[in-house]
Amino acid sequence: MDDNRSGSRVNTRRRLCRIAFTALLGIAALTGSAGCSSSSVPVTSVAQANAAVSQVYHVADGDKIRVTVFDEPNLTGDYQVGLDGMLQLPLIGRITAAGLSSAALSDAIAAALKGGGYVLSPRVAVELTEHQPIFVLGEVKTPGQYPYVSNMTLEQAVAEAGGFTPRANKGVIVLRRQQWDSAKKVRLGDSSLMIAPGDTITVQEAFF
Repeated sequence: MDDNRSGSRVNTRRRLCRIAFTALLGIAALTGSAGCSSSSVPVTSVAQANAAVSQVYHVADGDKIRVTVFDEPNLTGDYQVGLDGMLQLPLIGRITAAGLSSAALSDAIAAALKGGGYVLSPRVAVELTEHQPIFVLGEVKTPGQYPYVSNMTLEQAVAEAGGFTPRANKGVIVLRRQQWDSAKKVRLGDSSLMIAPGDTITVQEAFF
């Protein structure tokens, strides 16, 4: 009897989590739609938005990475950056990861290992194995969270979400990027809009 009750409570919590996530997506889409109709939302061009996508990727909260300490198999493994931007590693404990390039993080880990006396001459490599996901909301057929892939464009992101709905405004989207203080409207043109890890894309409804 106790096992049945416990299983029922677990299933109930799972259903509530799914409902909450669906509601969150709906709220985000509505918020984005309201923001787009407001003149207070700043407008930017595709070229300006693309310039904000760094050619050298910097580690962000939630990224999954592989740390290799050569000749030290016990210190080599797969890890995830916490929501606080910190990485928890064997021996050296917590180390700041968010905001660093892979090369800079490799150097920081090597310095911590050497400074703590754990490895005499550490050689460290950091490889990003999974980026933060992106969110595609609003007038797409399947709004939700999708994995980011390198050199991703808006067209690819919308395709992942099943494509535009018939009501979609294909000339302007609302983009929230982690490096920006607020969301911006991006006027689309002939050039492809580059998407960054963690971006939230909201496709508005067109007014005919």
